[in-house]
Order: sequence, then structure tokens, then C-alpha cells
Amino acid sequence: MSCSGCGTATGGKPNGCKSNGGCSSGGCNRMNAHDWLRNLPIVDQDSQCRIIEVSFSQGTRKDFYRNPSLQQFEKGDLITVEGVGGFDVGEVSLTGEIVRLQLKKRGVKEDNPEMKKVLRLATDRDIESLKQNKAREAEAVIRSRAIAKQLRLDMKISQVEIQADGRKATFFYIADGRVDFRELIKVYASEFKVKVEMRQIGARQEAGKVGGIGSCGRELCCSTWLTEFKSVNTAAARYQNLSINQTKLSGQCGRLKCCLNYELDTYLDALQHFPDNCDVLQVAKGNAFLIKKDIFKNLMWYTLPDSNKQYPLSLERVRKIKELNKQGIRPEDLEPVELVSSKPKEEVPEFVELVGQISLKSLDRAAQRKRQQQRPQQGPQQGPKQPPKQGPQQSSQQSPSRNQGPRSPRDRNNQPGNRRGNPPRKQE
Repeated sequence: MSCSGCGTATGGKPNGCKSNGGCSSGGCNRMNAHDWLRNLPIVDQDSQCRIIEVSFSQGTRKDFYRNPSLQQFEKGDLITVEGVGGFDVGEVSLTGEIVRLQLKKRGVKEDNPEMKKVLRLATDRDIESLKQNKAREAEAVIRSRAIAKQLRLDMKISQVEIQADGRKATFFYIADGRVDFRELIKVYASEFKVKVEMRQIGARQEAGKVGGIGSCGRELCCSTWLTEFKSVNTAAARYQNLSINQTKLSGQCGRLKCCLNYELDTYLDALQHFPDNCDVLQVAKGNAFLIKKDIFKNLMWYTLPDSNKQYPLSLERVRKIKELNKQGIRPEDLEPVELVSSKPKEEVPEFVELVGQISLKSLDRAAQRKRQQQRPQQGPQQGPKQPPKQGPQQSSQQSPSRNQGPRSPRDRNNQPGNRRGNPPRKQE
């Protein structure tokens, strides 16, 4: 959905978000159609298509306008067109031969006399008037909802679109049934001083106007390219073997997702090769009930009443069992197919006993290195005191005898080599 122009940001906004100018390729506009006939050479000016497709409100609404002048308009130009009792400003979305294909798709005749005309390129005054009236839309939605609630009408105002000149306003609303809003139109006309048009839309159209991101991670289909909404029911989910979970199958509009119909035709074509009326098969162990059908592997899964195990059967085996049941024969076994996984098996590492194989020498070396670093720091601070010099006579008198008993702590502290002891006394 993105383009090369969206990669460059100006002022914190990407170029293609319609908040910072026009996108160079138009890929970010809602309901955008690629002009693949853009570079087609023009042979005859008289036979050139004079119809222009114009988009309003960032592509939420599109309409066709006739270009009576010979002025050429390019995609992305802001032009002024005829409106209801005034003028409106829109953006050119398609020009040239591709418009004829769009007219044929929507069933609009090219020579329709009621088709409105293009007036001119939008001037600065027209653009300023457009911005002022667009700024009123948010407040108009809040006020219109409050008025509808006061009148006790069972409806919801989804969006208000005001014309560029401010003379007309279109109120888009959602309602389950018919609503008598004759009194509501009078109140709106007197409140907003505009010509009022009421247009009913569905929940899917509202989600397309609001926009958002789906569960797939991409922008909603109804806000980008989907224009025709087909009915979706739970049978589409059953054909595709999806669980009937209302939360997962519902979109932001509260209805079933439109994408459930995208692959439905493929499933229906594949299911034509499956045998019919094979919901129950009779075997010796009892009745086997059909659980699901696998169109990718051409298998049908059954379960027996005495176990919760599911048995995959080939289509040929199901047909054979069905023919035997018609003859009143019950086969002994279902003979399920053995499924072989295509994924490579992951090798589980064996348990290895590592006790006794881990060496602690690295820890010992680290502790030894730490002790060696602490020794030079403690050496000059806490060096041992040198004992005083004594004569041979004094040393012999002070030296204890080996035959003496154990010394008391007080005697040890009084030794000359003890750091905490007192200095030796001189004998008289």
C-alpha cells in the first residue's frame, strides 16, 4: 500500500498520508485506482474523454464531473466543481481513458445531461473556505448526536460532510430500521444554517469511512479498495474448517469479516471431489463420525465413540467403506493413513555428566593474585618492630627455659618479638 514518496518525511509527517500534501503515486489515497492507461498517446483530441473522476474527503466519496473546457487537469490537482446551490472543492483522482472503464463499471453514461461540470482550478479563496468548513465537521458530529438523542431517535450519526462553500451538509447515519427524521431535519437546518441531506449507511460503510488496521496487520479492505459488500455467513467459515468463534470471525464493524469470501470459491471447487453423505461410517467398533475435511491432503478425519483419537482416511477408503455399508457389511477397521511429517526431527542433546570435569584452578589463581596484590600494600604500613640490641648476658637471662611451664598471655605480650607487647625491662 505504500510508495516511494512515503519514505521521505517532512515535519514529522510522511508525504503520502494526505496530511502533508499529495502523494506522488496516489497509493495512499482511499479507494484509489491505478491509472495504467496514463501514458497512452492521444491520437484525436475530439475523441478524448472529457469526464474527470473527483474524490472528496480523502477518497471516502467519489463522483464524475464533465470538463467543458480544454484545460488539462493532472492527478492530484484541487479543482472547484458545481455543488448544491454553490460550489465544492475536490481532488482529481482519474483522468483520460481509464475514466471510461470506471463509468462502464458503475453503470454511468458518458453523455448523461445531469452530470455536473468542472468550474476551474481551486483558488486560494476556495481552499481557505474548504479548510474553515472542514474544521466545523467534528463539532457538528457531536452536536448532531446530542440532538438525535434528545429527540429519542434510534439512530447514530456516523459522519458529517460539509460542502466547501458551507451551504450544504450531508449527515451519514446508521440505523437498524426506518427512522422518521422529518423533525430532525428541521432542527438541523436551524442549528447549522445549511441545507441538510440525510444518507443511511451500513456498519461496513462506516468502518470504511473511519478506517483502521485489521487483525492481519494491514489497512482495512473497506477503506482501501473494497467497494462492493457481499453477504457473509457462518457457512463460509464451516467450508474452510474454521472454528465458529464470533470474536475472531468479526471485523471492526461488528459483522463477519469480508475476507471470509476471498477463498471460499477455491474451497468449494476442491470439495467437489470429496464423496457426499459420508458423515457417518459403520465399522465393527461402532459408528465413525466425520470431524473435518482436508482439501490440501485429500483426507477426511473421523473419530470413534470409544476414543478421542482422530483417524485420517483417504477418499478411496471412504468410498469403499460407504459401498460396503450399503451392502450391509461392516469392515473390521478404518485403516487410517499413516501421516509422515515433512519437518526434520530435531536432535535432542544427550545428558552429559560434568561433575568432576570442571577445573577450579582458574579460581585458585585469581585468589592467589589477589593476595599478592594486598601484600605490598600492607608491608610499609604494618612492618614488625625491631627489638632493641641486647648483650649476650641479658639475652641469656631473659630467654625462658625449656623446662618451664606454659607461658601466660601476659608473658607472651611482654616478649620483645611481640608486636602488641611492651618493650622489655632492663634488669638491675
